[in-house]
Amino acid sequence: MIPFVLFAWAQEEITGGLASILNATTPIWGVVVAHLFTQDEKASPAKVAGVLLGFGGVAVMIGADLLGDIGRSALAQLACLLSTLCYALAGVWARRFRTMGVPPVAVSTGQLTAATLVMLPLVLLFEPPWLAAPPSGEAWLALIALALLCTSIAYILYFRLLASAGATNSLLVTFLIPVTAILLGALILGERLEPRHFAGMALIGLGLAAIDGRLFRRPAAGRSGIR
Repeated sequence: MIPFVLFAWAQEEITGGLASILNATTPIWGVVVAHLFTQDEKASPAKVAGVLLGFGGVAVMIGADLLGDIGRSALAQLACLLSTLCYALAGVWARRFRTMGVPPVAVSTGQLTAATLVMLPLVLLFEPPWLAAPPSGEAWLALIALALLCTSIAYILYFRLLASAGATNSLLVTFLIPVTAILLGALILGERLEPRHFAGMALIGLGLAAIDGRLFRRPAAGRSGIR
């Protein structure tokens, strides 16, 4: 609940592009938090290099001109960073459900139900539905799509990935959000792909390969074969 509320508030003060760049700090926090609070996901040079490459790729894709906005609306930007720290803490915390034998569907149901119960009094207090304009049919369809596809199913997949791949790898999905958005924009909306988009995707790909270890394993394997 906390990250979504903070991001919604922050984007009243900063642009979506800058919020996307700040959102991409999630894997950075993930490496730090996992290193401090786990025994099997310690930081390594490859992980650190991969996360920095991925973050750089996101910044390149979205546009370096937005980096000039960093420092303005400081509270809103701090809210975004606090949100991404919450993501990292939640990812590491949720690892324990694997050892407890709780299935991803149950974890997702518990998380979303608890967040709804916490948010409901705030909604009724600050934005009561009976004072709002009736939503259109398109709005209801959008709400259903967001609830089913982008929230319920997405969280089931996320907790399944968390159980199998660990917190650090699961949080890397943040790097793929702008890639997906830009590719969908090009395929569905006819938006133009620019050289910086391809450059950013290449950096993100290198970052993911570095974290996975294959970027460094292959040269090492080649050298051992020569000997």
